Amino acid sequence: MADDYTTKLATYLDGELPPDEMKAVDAHVRTCPSCAADLLGQVQLKRALQSAGRRYTPSSEFRIRARRQIASRPKRSTWSAWLTAATVVAVLVIASLAAAYLGQRRLEREQTFSELADLHVAALASSNPVDVVSTDRHTVKPWFQGKLPFTFNLPDLQTSQFVLVGGRVTYLGQAPGAHLIFHIRKHQISVFIFQDRDLRVGLGSVPGARKRHSFEVDSWSQDGLRYFVIGDASAADIQDLAARLRAAESG
Repeated sequence: MADDYTTKLATYLDGELPPDEMKAVDAHVRTCPSCAADLLGQVQLKRALQSAGRRYTPSSEFRIRARRQIASRPKRSTWSAWLTAATVVAVLVIASLAAAYLGQRRLEREQTFSELADLHVAALASSNPVDVVSTDRHTVKPWFQGKLPFTFNLPDLQTSQFVLVGGRVTYLGQAPGAHLIFHIRKHQISVFIFQDRDLRVGLGSVPGARKRHSFEVDSWSQDGLRYFVIGDASAADIQDLAARLRAAESG
């Protein structure tokens, strides 16, 4: 039976299975350490492949258009032509640098979300995903005091379907942060909280839940803290939990 699921893990990770099969594989991964470990390995391999060998240079189409524009202009004096060529070269250099910078920023953002997906999958595969086990926010929040250089608030979930499972200290690169786990209708959601200034890349604003690495992800910055909500729950559930976290921090 496990072999049947093993052949579907790659397609499951890409989110390309039919909805009923996605649910079946998801349920199986939660109870099969072997498949969970295999899935974690595939996530790490995808992250490595995405970051390998990327280069950011002007495309061949851009170079062809630039040459055609230069060739189509009327002939001018040598001095004027030299200035025109120098201008084109400067534009190409600036475009190349801008593309490299923006490309590097995109790559760093994707690596960040990939690392978070790894941490989430590792929690799914672990028999002890949290160090403090409690559904009481007044127990979980104080546990982090002295372990992190910041504090945060947790929402009151009594009127919701979310259940707080607990939390642990985690790291994103060298940045220490909180990893909280919530359950809703058999789905596990990870909430990561870090200090914005400790992260190696500026993530800007990511409004609403988005699909990343087969998971729904919402992320925002608030009062100097960067929040990430990631899980296989619906986008509506991810946004609902995110809204509750925002309100708790604002209150």
